[in-house]
Amino acid sequence: MSKNVFISIIALSCILISKFGVAQVLESGQGMEPMQGIEPIQGMEPMQELDLLQGLEFTKQPAQETDDALVPTEELDASQESLHELELPQSTNSIKSIDHIVAIVNEEVITRRELDRAVDTTISQLEQQGIQLPDIEAIESQLMESLIVKRIQLQRADEIGLTVSDSELDETIQRIADENNMSLQAFYAALEEEGVNFNKFRNDIRDEVVMVRLKEREVNSRVNVTEGEVDNFLRTQETSAIGNDEYLIAHILVRVPEHIDTLQIEKRRQRAESALAKLNEGVEFAQIAAEYSDADDAMRGGEMDWRPVAQMGPRFAELLTALQPGELTPIIQSPIGFHILKLLDRRAQQVPVVIVDQTHARHILIKVNELTSESDALQLIRQLKERIDNGTDFGEIARLHSEDNSATDGGDLGWVSPGVTVPAFEEAMNALHPGEISEPVQTQFGWHIIQVIERRSQDVSDEQQRENARQAIHARKADVVLEEWLQQLRDQAYVENRVEIDADNSNL
Repeated sequence: MSKNVFISIIALSCILISKFGVAQVLESGQGMEPMQGIEPIQGMEPMQELDLLQGLEFTKQPAQETDDALVPTEELDASQESLHELELPQSTNSIKSIDHIVAIVNEEVITRRELDRAVDTTISQLEQQGIQLPDIEAIESQLMESLIVKRIQLQRADEIGLTVSDSELDETIQRIADENNMSLQAFYAALEEEGVNFNKFRNDIRDEVVMVRLKEREVNSRVNVTEGEVDNFLRTQETSAIGNDEYLIAHILVRVPEHIDTLQIEKRRQRAESALAKLNEGVEFAQIAAEYSDADDAMRGGEMDWRPVAQMGPRFAELLTALQPGELTPIIQSPIGFHILKLLDRRAQQVPVVIVDQTHARHILIKVNELTSESDALQLIRQLKERIDNGTDFGEIARLHSEDNSATDGGDLGWVSPGVTVPAFEEAMNALHPGEISEPVQTQFGWHIIQVIERRSQDVSDEQQRENARQAIHARKADVVLEEWLQQLRDQAYVENRVEIDADNSNL
């Protein structure tokens, strides 16, 4: 397997995590619909970053000479004494190079080596795609910010006790191998062939899954879609002149943070105008996206997935429907920044008849959170299962103890269609016969007991249409909420970007 092929696998790992991480657990709010909208557009596909192979681990250790790196004790001043220094192997040979801190993020650091690895991975990916490389400083600046935001998210996840079990991680890696048409053994061999430490790879994938779940948690608590909104969306689709086609687009986002003054906003607008001017001169869109865009998919040419035009919001839909493939929109301002879109392709969206096998089920959920550890949740769910086995009514136990919104209905989930719940829940549910009760089942939301009541085959075309509408509305809202939340995290963190400081000093 070539290096370029392996980089594609890394990118696919992120995409798969994004897809599998956002499935709903329940309609009652224990999951979420995929975040695919762009109204107001910011174009972020949450987990398609390519900076997986992140640098070094840190432990409290005095600085020491090595073959490859040295972080002198003087590197950390008195105000940074709580920062961990690099743990590196000892050597009696002379120092060949010096690794140093390029950013401080709260009480953690990002090193030059870590940033260089991210830059090397991104350059390889751009070359693989045949994209002309932008200025190296532009790549470095964007990746530095990406590493900072990623570190802040992982710190937040650690604060609230958000984890991914080994079994869930194994399941994710198995899916990555399956998507590449490889057995797990062949996938391991491919990693080894490319010199990738498998434990390091697992930890990187674990981090990505954690960040997806962290984002889901924040979005779910802030985004609500009413039945009235779904009704209005469907009525608009029927009467709108924009139609119901699906669009494949690429985008550039010049982000405008909150609480900046008019002069700074104008500078951001000028940056967007500069990008559009280069595009009009014939420079490749992917190259300009990599150089100018602040979106997470900038280093992939800004290309987004297929999506219904109605999901994009009236302003963007109006502009896109007037374009032919290959054409650009003018600069569009939204609450989060300035956008340039390029229409790559369009296709008709069919509304097929959908017949599925549904399961009528109910469940009991004990959540794992800051107050309840995984072991405590498991112990409690086992006690509840024992009470049910001894004759206590399932519904009564659910009403008294379940931490899901379905508790008031005795844990009743109604008729559940395939793909509505997360894979671990669905797999356990599908293994049950009507009337049968599962052993404790673990998902990212906690521990469940599941009972299947009955099954049926059902035409769900109308329900599917409403669900698609609900997802589109959710996606629009989720983009704005997610962007605001990430900006808040960034603003609240202590960040010292020494790459920016060095650049500023060099211009003095």
